[in-house]
Amino acid sequence: MNDNSSASPVRVLHPITRLIVGGAQENTMYTAALLDPERFHVEVLSGPQTGSEGSLIEEVRAREIPLIVLPDLLRQISPLHDLRALDKMRRIIRAAGYQIVHTHSSKAGILGRLAAYQAGTPIIVHTVHGWSFHEYMSPLTKMAYILLERRMASFSDALIVVAERDASKGMQAGIGRAEQYHCIRSAIPLDEFNPAKFDKEAIRRELGIPVDSIVIGNIGRFSVQKNPLDWIRAAGRIGRESPQAYFVLVGDGPLRRECEAEVQKRGIADRTIFTGLRRDAARMLAAMDIFLLTSLWEGLPRVIPQAMAMSLPVVANRADGTIEAIRDRVNGYLCAAGEIDQMAMRCIELAANRQKRAEMGQRGRELAVNEFDLCEMITKIEALYQNLLEKKGGNQRA
Repeated sequence: MNDNSSASPVRVLHPITRLIVGGAQENTMYTAALLDPERFHVEVLSGPQTGSEGSLIEEVRAREIPLIVLPDLLRQISPLHDLRALDKMRRIIRAAGYQIVHTHSSKAGILGRLAAYQAGTPIIVHTVHGWSFHEYMSPLTKMAYILLERRMASFSDALIVVAERDASKGMQAGIGRAEQYHCIRSAIPLDEFNPAKFDKEAIRRELGIPVDSIVIGNIGRFSVQKNPLDWIRAAGRIGRESPQAYFVLVGDGPLRRECEAEVQKRGIADRTIFTGLRRDAARMLAAMDIFLLTSLWEGLPRVIPQAMAMSLPVVANRADGTIEAIRDRVNGYLCAAGEIDQMAMRCIELAANRQKRAEMGQRGRELAVNEFDLCEMITKIEALYQNLLEKKGGNQRA
């Protein structure tokens, strides 16, 4: 056996398009922060854009994670900036001699893997936080993304998916080979998401909500993908049937104004709280009785295991990986996208039945503890890195 006591940590770079407040970004931040520093020296590379969703740049720096901000790495397609970003990433990767480049999100996933391949990086990994293509885009655009993903998969040593459904979806689209796929859940710090730690009544008073109300809530970006207007339409129906119901929307995004107008239109403005951006998701969840999610497409949104860990029943659309976290009629309800009345009726049913809420919430917490432990996620990523290093004959320090 080789003596590796003096071997240097394996250098790892995590490119991601934007460090906004979101599931993929939190996953990347936790991974960079928690990988064993004696085995891995981890850096993050991101574009400069944030937006109404909020920024994680300051939090990444506060955690003392080395961060490279690349001005030309933009979310939107821009041939000039994209070529510059590709060239700069290639130079950065080559100069630093990273042994592993592990990409996240669509733009950084494409440019980062191509740059790593051109720089001769030994190991290239990509995490699919939900595919870049979906059924709500034009067939031509969808095919373009599939072709790009196929090409990038040919450069990749491993493809991490947060939901088994994304592995099936990728292979059906001809992306990669079965042996490249590894399902590693995007997990959460369970010690932070524990309902026993919070005073629900105090948090409701802070938000201006009567303590004896039924509170239905959501945490997420106000964007087309998250479909908040359908959420508010369902809330309007719930509000008519359940006068004691209040609604809490945590977050921000490009559809914020339309959502505020829709709340007025549905007659529930006096019972709806827009909290804006918050970094205390567990406290906000502690104020809720039911979690409602209307996303049209997802990988497996971290907010679902967060809600489950907080013992909340979840009502959600059957969107991609969501069906792997929500067991219909066990820890929540699954509905067809666009079935606003069905979603509303499920929430009304739960609002009227405290025992069912408690039973579903308890089963959800048990499932979250078993499947979404952050320590387990880090262990699996480290094991994958180690396996790839051994296959490539690289640094055995890991």
